[in-house]
Amino acid sequence: MPTNDLQLAQHLVAEGRRVVLLTGAGISTASGIPDYRGPDGVWTKNPGAEVRAHIDVWMSDIEVRRAGWQRRANMSWEAVQPNAAHHAITDFSQRGILDVVVTQNIDGLHQKAGLTGERLIEIHGTVHESLCMRCDARGPIELILHRVEAGDTDPRCEAMSGGSHCGGIVKAATISFGQSLILDDLNRAERAARECDVFLAAGSTLGVYPIAAIVPVAKRAGAKIIIANGSPTEMDGLADVVVSGDLTDTLPVILAG
Repeated sequence: MPTNDLQLAQHLVAEGRRVVLLTGAGISTASGIPDYRGPDGVWTKNPGAEVRAHIDVWMSDIEVRRAGWQRRANMSWEAVQPNAAHHAITDFSQRGILDVVVTQNIDGLHQKAGLTGERLIEIHGTVHESLCMRCDARGPIELILHRVEAGDTDPRCEAMSGGSHCGGIVKAATISFGQSLILDDLNRAERAARECDVFLAAGSTLGVYPIAAIVPVAKRAGAKIIIANGSPTEMDGLADVVVSGDLTDTLPVILAG
């Protein structure tokens, strides 16, 4: 019989037949990416950064766009590597009981760790693609960043529309505050939550909606709820077991089964 929370979480996963994971920013902090809402989170320390992340600000303020593109051009996402928690999830996916990973993260580290696209819902989008806000054209973000590095401080969409360039405002293909989630992705995540028998939330404070609402969806459908995080979450009271600690230590154990 399990004698502590970590062993109980491992036991519940081992007994599961259909497991869903929800991952948040806390799973990537060990890879050098700061979280947003934790005690040392980006928005905890700088609430103004959260305000600037609203889609209306991006669309209306050219200086915010210029600063945002410059920051992005100065970042080296290619150097960021998945950690033990990401690899543990990929290894777990080979056992045949993982339905899907719903990730709030935009960093692409689950894919870099080898998780297949059919097992992943990037509910908040990805930093690795660009999106035109006028014509919905998407493409590799590197094409936009090359233009920024060449001096284009507010790159516009160059997709052809009606014989001329679209010219729409471009942003990373992430879901900003004020934007709706992609309905197909949200519906798929909610369906997975209803149909699983074990639901594991890892690295999320579970305070961002609507995606945090899939936790009580899973609970009402009868799933065992496991929450693993470095600090308390808003839904610890719903959990069958809460595991605190560094996810690079705890998640490989929970998923080892």
